[in-house]
Amino acid sequence: MENKKLCLGLSGQFGVGIPEQIRLIKEAGFDAFFTGWAHGADIMPCVNAAREYDIPIQSVHAPFNKTDDLWGEDELLAEKGLSELIECVHICEEYSVPIMVSHVFIGFDSDNIPTQVGLERYYKLIREAEKCGVKIGFENTEGIEYLDAIFRNFSGEKSVGFCWDSGHEMCYNHSDDLLAKYGGRLICTHINDNLGIRDYGGKITWLDDLHLLPFDGIADWDCNTNRLKKCGYDSILTFELCKKSKPGRHENDVYDAMPVEVYIAEAYKRACRIAAKMK
Repeated sequence: MENKKLCLGLSGQFGVGIPEQIRLIKEAGFDAFFTGWAHGADIMPCVNAAREYDIPIQSVHAPFNKTDDLWGEDELLAEKGLSELIECVHICEEYSVPIMVSHVFIGFDSDNIPTQVGLERYYKLIREAEKCGVKIGFENTEGIEYLDAIFRNFSGEKSVGFCWDSGHEMCYNHSDDLLAKYGGRLICTHINDNLGIRDYGGKITWLDDLHLLPFDGIADWDCNTNRLKKCGYDSILTFELCKKSKPGRHENDVYDAMPVEVYIAEAYKRACRIAAKMK
């Protein structure tokens, strides 16, 4: 699309290796890719394939399984979680990746009360990111109170930005307009679709986080793209999608039946439809 770059996340669900995924993403028409990272993982296959196929790494998604520990009283657990996030910042710096995406909480059975000690730990992460020239895109997930606390307490920090996940907004954040809240800090997107919250009483669960292709769920993409334009977002559009269904669900089964190259090509077609609405 003219003047609108498109990015797709790598996935262990694609059934092919990292270099092959990157080749297919580039051949489909995407302009960039992003990758996840975990402590001990080798990022060099991504780096080498990015160089071979001349396609940039848009961001690295930091590990998130320990993010709730950063708010807790157990100093040892908190230090392990913080150390992983700082290590990811250093990886971004080393390979000139401009953005690290980070959750700020994980879990559904919490009192959702951010702590001062948690903010102090995140301050250490933010200072390290600033020193390394890396921006952190804090993503909306469950526990929106923690994201509120981050943006409220670090509003003036240049290394702090917002990663808007369109699907999480619907199934974790009860369709609250997070672009109206944080759109002025928006630095990246995770665009995907889902069917909202399935539980009649409004209980949120990770099983609703389907990461469908855009236009396969209930999202209003005219509204979403208008909101993106309203907050002045004019950067790369990044898509985070799942090829396989969640346990006990079957919405993604049709994707899993596709050859991976067909699925990625279809993802590009949907991405182009979103980009056309941004004009």
